Amino acid sequence: MDPSTAVVTSPLLALLAFLGVIILLLFLIAKWRWHVFLALLVPLLIFGVIPGVEQNNFIDAFEAGFGATLGSIGVVIVLGSIIAEALRHTGAIQTITRSMVHVVGSKRMPLALTLTGLILGVAIFADVAYVILNPLVHSAAKMMGTTVAVMSVGLVGALQLTHAIVPPTPGPLAAAALVGADIGATIIFGSIACLVGALAGWIYGQFFIGPRIKIMPAEKYAGDNFLEDDPETILPSVLSSYAPIAVPILLISAQSVSRLFLEQDHIIRVGLAYIGWPVMALSVGVWLAYRNIKTPEHRKDAKNGWVEEALRVSAMILVVTGLGGSLSEVLKATPAVDAIAGFFAAYGLPSILLPFVIGIIGNMITGSTTVGVITAGALVAPMLGTLGLSPEAAMLSGASGSVIIKYVNSSYFWVCTSLSGFDAKDGILGYGGVTLVGGITSFLAVCAMWGAGLI
Repeated sequence: MDPSTAVVTSPLLALLAFLGVIILLLFLIAKWRWHVFLALLVPLLIFGVIPGVEQNNFIDAFEAGFGATLGSIGVVIVLGSIIAEALRHTGAIQTITRSMVHVVGSKRMPLALTLTGLILGVAIFADVAYVILNPLVHSAAKMMGTTVAVMSVGLVGALQLTHAIVPPTPGPLAAAALVGADIGATIIFGSIACLVGALAGWIYGQFFIGPRIKIMPAEKYAGDNFLEDDPETILPSVLSSYAPIAVPILLISAQSVSRLFLEQDHIIRVGLAYIGWPVMALSVGVWLAYRNIKTPEHRKDAKNGWVEEALRVSAMILVVTGLGGSLSEVLKATPAVDAIAGFFAAYGLPSILLPFVIGIIGNMITGSTTVGVITAGALVAPMLGTLGLSPEAAMLSGASGSVIIKYVNSSYFWVCTSLSGFDAKDGILGYGGVTLVGGITSFLAVCAMWGAGLI
């Protein structure tokens, strides 16, 4: 810490201020139900007027953190939201689901829906994807003569995992920017962790909790099955449906891999440095998603309506992410960072536990996975050097924690339980349980990769 740019020089004052900010943040959200933007902003502003705080340095750190964070991922978040709108309206989601059922077989529908959730969670907000797939959940459960829980629990868990862990979904993308993680590496290793967690969630749903929750499918969805052909609906091909998700991910990942194996001036690495830049890669994804437009109505909506909706959805994430960057930069300019990291070292605690626990607390207090993963990234980012954690390990650890546990303070919980016909108890056992199982097993996968030196 450079004394000339330090916000606080006293370790005790820094620790007390740090704890005060966190306690007030959680209190404002949990007790008074403030919006997370104001709940982040107010404690930060109070921090700036504490006696002993160098206010000019505080202002510099606040502005630098906000601007640097949004500068790296702001446009990418909006582009990802536009892709989600296009996938939702053009029928690509139906095609992706059909392809998964075709791969694993209609008799393994719970697994097919889990794998579908694993893919769609990367591109679409989890609650939106579940609303779209809910009729299929009921019709498939009726077709197989099983409970809704058997069919839906794995899907609910998988949607939440990739939504929390794999960029370019906004939450993990923001967290990766906050800690300075390589986005391509985060996609690759985050996908591995999510696959482990999703399969564990599928096992939990189909073989353990699903048969115990006796809710049967609703009759109103009996004939609502988009796996059956509708002559009036024109769906995009399998390749066209996957392309807006897969191509940007491949381009970003290829850029990261090229850094490992190619010289800096190699023509392929130079080319990938631009085409694999997240802004460019997601722009290609938008173009591919728009190629699936088949109707004049969608063509008209795509010009303005989809973009405006994407901007509306992105706005909260952008400002919260920016404030997370400000909080991280302010904390970096205090001795609190070294004190907290020193505590972990003194007691022999694995440093990878810290972001995991912060992610859990952030999610359980606020009910928001996005807030959980961003909070973990913002608080841990200044400590990475002292903790001995790589940015990728820290980000994936916090993201795994941010999944645990979905219960009554989460909008996603209520969307899934209400559409499935569950009461709160069934929802906690089924959907809360699968997020617990998925989050823990994903974290264990992250620990294994960290221990092996992969991240």
